[in-house]
Amino acid sequence: MTRMTRSVDANAGARRGRPPKGTSQLSRAAIVDATLKVIDTDGVTAVSMRSVARVLGVDAKSLYNHVDGKDGLLDAVAEHLLGGVSIPPATGDLRIDLPAIADAFRERALLHPEAAPLVLTRQLASFEGLAPVEALLGVLRSAGCPVEESVQLMRFLVASLIGTLLREVQAGPTFGISDKAGIATRQNTLEDSGLPHVIESAPRLARFDRDAEYEYTVQAATALVLERIRASQASTGVREDRPAQKGQSPTKITKIPGSAAGTT
Repeated sequence: MTRMTRSVDANAGARRGRPPKGTSQLSRAAIVDATLKVIDTDGVTAVSMRSVARVLGVDAKSLYNHVDGKDGLLDAVAEHLLGGVSIPPATGDLRIDLPAIADAFRERALLHPEAAPLVLTRQLASFEGLAPVEALLGVLRSAGCPVEESVQLMRFLVASLIGTLLREVQAGPTFGISDKAGIATRQNTLEDSGLPHVIESAPRLARFDRDAEYEYTVQAATALVLERIRASQASTGVREDRPAQKGQSPTKITKIPGSAAGTT
């Protein structure tokens, strides 16, 4: 074997033992960022181990050290976005606290619109997505709701919020038409449909203001929760005491003055 041959073989061996480009900097956070780039550019359906690895400039197999396949990538993105929800401090007034929690959730969910369905629909096994749930349960318990009713009201609020946000990111007007000419054509088509209330509402159904729809849903849901709590308190009197937190005295919940929760 010549000196040149030995040199070539040594260099080849060094290359074989060297990790792929970018692997040494690979981390779960970097993988999440790369996955979001794929989603922002081409949508959730474009996510794969190969597409994310291509963004990172690494071999797809190296990702398995940090995530468990495509589902792991999607879970990691959902956890990252949900874990970043900034819950505002509670004021003790449900008219303020419930919309504030909803606003914080919406802001984070729509940070990456293409990824929003993951945040809104993905079932996660980790604790990252529980901050909004904890916040809602906390303000409901402070308003005097027993545990069982707090859970039911929380689920109602979450379902209302997820529904309106999914519509915001995935849907448009009922007729899918927003220009005046298209609306007029659709109106003429509907005239013989035998659906008088749809015909009457057609101009409104053809428009979709995302912010207005969201605000209406949150305000309506908040009003229903307040009414439910008032009705429960009227039938049972003083509500259940909220368990004392560590380092705090038990808080006795009394009837809601007006619409806000009161404590003594």
